[in-house]
Amino acid sequence: MGIEMSGLRAKTMGLLAVVFIALVGTMLADSPASAQKAPDPFTQEVLVKATLLTFNDANVTGNYTVMHAKLSKPFRDEFSPERLAAAFKVFRDNRIDFDLIVAKPPVESQPARVSDKGVLMLYGHFDTTPSRVHYELEYIMSDGEWRPIRINVQLKKP
Repeated sequence: MGIEMSGLRAKTMGLLAVVFIALVGTMLADSPASAQKAPDPFTQEVLVKATLLTFNDANVTGNYTVMHAKLSKPFRDEFSPERLAAAFKVFRDNRIDFDLIVAKPPVESQPARVSDKGVLMLYGHFDTTPSRVHYELEYIMSDGEWRPIRINVQLKKP
């Protein structure tokens, strides 16, 4: 009986160790945003272009519902599609269309980084003419992926 108990105890301890390792793995996978690392350069470019092209499409069409759906939850909660339309009215009024960024690589103005608060900061520009498209984009983990929390876009002469 002592041998069986030891075997049972060993199996139980082994099972608990497996459960513990699984829980630790889950906790690491869902680590706090502050422990996140900046994605690789390719993913950064995809994030920047996807965000800016969605923003551009919203401004060109005047329909901000798709852009709204792609924002982080806190951004969506604060800005309705109508409020986004009002905030970016100047882009529509001036018929600004910068879809040509799709063919250009982004130029970082500072290295990508994740702040202590878990905010991924991607700042830079696209070398376009007659004006450069400058951006300051900030993302947080929302709904399991990096989503915009801040969008600042300006057109400036080179």
